[in-house]
Amino acid sequence: MIKHILKNGIKLNYIKKEGKLTSFCIGFNAGAIMEKKYETGLAHVVEHMLFKGTKKRSEKEINEACDEVFGFHNAMTNYPYVIYYGTTLSDEFKKGFEIYSDILLNPTFPLEGYKEEINIILEELKEWKDDPYQECEDELFFNTFKQRRIKDLIIGSKESINKITIEQISDFYKKHYVPSNCVISVVSSLDFKEVLDQVELLWGNWHEEYSFIENDLYENNNEGIYYKNRKDLKSAKIQYCYTIDSLNQYEMKILKIFNERFGNGTSSILYDEVRTKNGLAYEIESNIKEEKGIKLFTIKVGTSVENIDKVIDLINNNINFILNNKVIFNESDIRKIVKSINLKKELSLEKSIELCKKLTTYELMFNSTEDLFNEFPEEFIASIDENKIIKVVEKVLRSPSIQILRP
Repeated sequence: MIKHILKNGIKLNYIKKEGKLTSFCIGFNAGAIMEKKYETGLAHVVEHMLFKGTKKRSEKEINEACDEVFGFHNAMTNYPYVIYYGTTLSDEFKKGFEIYSDILLNPTFPLEGYKEEINIILEELKEWKDDPYQECEDELFFNTFKQRRIKDLIIGSKESINKITIEQISDFYKKHYVPSNCVISVVSSLDFKEVLDQVELLWGNWHEEYSFIENDLYENNNEGIYYKNRKDLKSAKIQYCYTIDSLNQYEMKILKIFNERFGNGTSSILYDEVRTKNGLAYEIESNIKEEKGIKLFTIKVGTSVENIDKVIDLINNNINFILNNKVIFNESDIRKIVKSINLKKELSLEKSIELCKKLTTYELMFNSTEDLFNEFPEEFIASIDENKIIKVVEKVLRSPSIQILRP
């Protein structure tokens, strides 16, 4: 990989990959956590409105140009970031990259079509709420935190979306879409110089200052069990969350090793105890959300209504057993787990577009892509043992917030 910083502060990541394709991802630290309290949903609306027209292209011309050049393209707003990405044939990279550069550097935010786009986002909000696991997580975050941005949906609410103005959209864009807040990643069969020349040509003369002061992103969760009824459900959904923002990088890596044994895969403790041995759930897993502004350890499970209490008791009993009796993690276990984590990561990065997205988001959130390729070096593996793993687990698995979504 080649890393390069343009004179205006834009970070460029490049990886050579043989073939006929080029993928790119352009990202900004301009996600939902950058919004003010009364701007809920604004970052996502900005993402939509950027495609409504530029100084030289109408919305229709943007859509036609994208259909002609891209095999795949899209954009996404998360809490910490917003990214814009696509894949073209390498001999059409210049065309595709120029289209997205125009979209991101020369938006006009026209009033024409603005209300229609707001209506489209409101329809997206309805679809968002259709997924019961997503709704369970959204309710969990809402009940768990008092002040954090993740308390409210990335997309916002019907009320907050309808209040967003063109002036707010323009102001948010001018404030956060600036060179020092931007990362571009390219995975291509083209040589680095050809890619760099195009990036310099389209982005090198862009100069804007960034002076945003970041808000306090974290707070302790409200311990407890929260319930919500949903009439169309056939089964119940349960989600736990624990805050992990106090963990340092070393401890976070240890937690990932524990998570692989605890709740990730068909041989994990949770899967074995809740599904295999007791038949109480079809799906159960634990996850680490390490994104900036989120940072949570979560457990999610689907079960029947009559088994809700049994599942919660079983999860809690297994956690208590681990904390009180220790789970055996010898050196061989640790190395097998690291191998499994590395394999899953390599598979997830097999597609060039996914690699581009990870390069950009890691750089935006962590100011580094090192852990993407070498998260568990030999010296780290040699430094950990069962006691260190349990110490991190003791730090994390306490005072959970639990959300239950049931019929």
